[in-house]
Amino acid sequence: MWSECPGARQFKRPTPEFIPCTTCRAEVEIWTDEAEVKCHQCGNLVSRERLQGCIDHCETARECLGEELYNKLVAARK
Repeated sequence: MWSECPGARQFKRPTPEFIPCTTCRAEVEIWTDEAEVKCHQCGNLVSRERLQGCIDHCETARECLGEELYNKLVAARK
């Protein structure tokens, strides 16, 4: 039995990831609960292709994550 849903972990306790800017190729830090971030070098808006996780498939994601975090993640996917 889990003490916490593994699909929600990336949203409840976000961690940084590094992806290249699509314009200047600088390494950009983006957290696992963010959909987009501004490049510190060129100012380009860098986006993930899609936030993936429990909100894509779990019927209880809203309850597990809480209303505020759930709504933030759903809005970031649009």
